[in-house]
Amino acid sequence: MRAILAITAKELNSYFASFIAYAVVAGFLFVTGAFFSLSVLLSRQVNVRFTLTDVAIILLFVSPAVTMRLLSEEQASGTLELLVTSPVREAEIVLGKFLAALVFLVIMLAATAYYPLLLFSYSQPDPGPILAAYLGLFLQGAAFISLGLFVSALTRNQVVAYIFTFALLLIIWLFEAISGIFGGQVGAVLSSLAFYNHFVDFPKGVVDTKDVVFYLSVVVFGLVLAERVLESRRWR
Repeated sequence: MRAILAITAKELNSYFASFIAYAVVAGFLFVTGAFFSLSVLLSRQVNVRFTLTDVAIILLFVSPAVTMRLLSEEQASGTLELLVTSPVREAEIVLGKFLAALVFLVIMLAATAYYPLLLFSYSQPDPGPILAAYLGLFLQGAAFISLGLFVSALTRNQVVAYIFTFALLLIIWLFEAISGIFGGQVGAVLSSLAFYNHFVDFPKGVVDTKDVVFYLSVVVFGLVLAERVLESRRWR
């Protein structure tokens, strides 16, 4: 556990020592703020449900930027070999870096709390759907990060890691649309794996166990794959 926390702290320091991290946060807040403003202007009412749904889509673009350097940079600098040959286990490396990216994601999501607070200053909305939406964003973001960490383990190029992570997340997001092409059992399986289908109920205030289990399963799947990639490097 100590090794995991040490890696987490190291990665968080790396995030906040990098200009790119601040640029990602600034861009994220700018885009979410723009969507919130447009939602208010078009609907003429303060409603964060649509904004938080848009945030789920924005995470498709932001999450790869958060994860692209986690393991690819280690490979490019040659420090990954030192990590995998040290007494630290692969699972500890993966979990440490995952937790750092997850904390960074939580910080970004927390920065958007201004929108719900603005809503409460003008009315008395039901906090249930808002809290459920944030839970959905957290779970979906965690799933995105785990898959991004896996892709980052496959390459030493950060740009390649970003592109492939974004492509992977986008394809899974669009599984619902793609499922219509296949139909039948294949279409049903693709639809059940679509990220959007498992998020859409959260902003409505509905927290379904199957959606929570789905995202947690993706998190475990991505982390296990990343660990296997690191493990293969130890024996090269």
